[in-house]
Amino acid sequence: MSVKFKAAVVQAAPVFMDLDASIDKAIKLIEKASQEGANIVAFSETWFPGYPWWIWLSPTAHNIQYFQRYHENSLVVGSDQFQRLSDAARENNIYLSVGASERDYGSLYIAQFLFSNTGELIQARRKLKPTHMERTVFGDGDGSDFGVFETEVGRIGQLCCWEHLQPLSKYAMFSMHEQVHIAAWPSFSTYPQAYSLGPQANLAASSVYAVEGQCFVLAPTAIVDQDMYDVLVDNDQKAALIKLGGGYAQIFGPDGQPLCERLPENEEGLLFAEIDLGEIAIAKSFIDPVGHYSRPDVLRLMINKAPQHRTEPMFNVEVESIGELSDDDTEPASVS
Repeated sequence: MSVKFKAAVVQAAPVFMDLDASIDKAIKLIEKASQEGANIVAFSETWFPGYPWWIWLSPTAHNIQYFQRYHENSLVVGSDQFQRLSDAARENNIYLSVGASERDYGSLYIAQFLFSNTGELIQARRKLKPTHMERTVFGDGDGSDFGVFETEVGRIGQLCCWEHLQPLSKYAMFSMHEQVHIAAWPSFSTYPQAYSLGPQANLAASSVYAVEGQCFVLAPTAIVDQDMYDVLVDNDQKAALIKLGGGYAQIFGPDGQPLCERLPENEEGLLFAEIDLGEIAIAKSFIDPVGHYSRPDVLRLMINKAPQHRTEPMFNVEVESIGELSDDDTEPASVS
């Protein structure tokens, strides 16, 4: 069926390492998206309380100075701050995707949360494998929250950053017949000499995801503002590795085409696009890698969606008696 709606992506800096102030700012952006007629709005990777860019600028031992503040300002599921985001989705009648550093007791995870327009939590997921230096801060997710969900605005799925360079993860999402994909990125601000970390390569990854999956891709990004820069940069060596700006938010159609006129990289705002899910049928008629364009007799993917628990309960089994085996017996005389 042809479902039409308006989508929005955020290009803005959070209030760095200040969760409550970031939520205040986010609510204003959510309200503006709703006032402009958007039915869904998406925020970037770890927008709450900001991406920990220090991991790319200094040795881990030096970065210990940031850990406690970052940990204390990370988002806890079920907390008052979490409820404020749920309430904002409900009060503005808008689907909401947010990227956050999630705190679960002593550990942090790169998380994405999807709320319905009634404030219901549809999905809480964690990045399967944090990338490179991210592993000094964040733990791994598992397959239990890996999914695509039916909503009034289509079948929605979410991935973070370089999960879009993981071919098996992408194919798993395609296999669940995704129609609207949230591709949450941080800002493209660091290592100007590294092309693979820059906007051209990573915008291409979002565009290719749309083509490969024949889905709409909402790709929000943050920016590095002056306040964040001042926290992170205290010498010339760091200044050479990160810059202001880095915002390259975009929305892509199921043929990979960008649907928005991009904002300047250091400018905050919202980008909007009209979405018609009926266009997916046209793209699928050419290529459907999990349907008519697949060869499951040659290539198939296994997806393990079982939760990976750190502890398992032990059950006490009381053995009352085990008789002796006679020459003619093949089993114990009695077991209870």
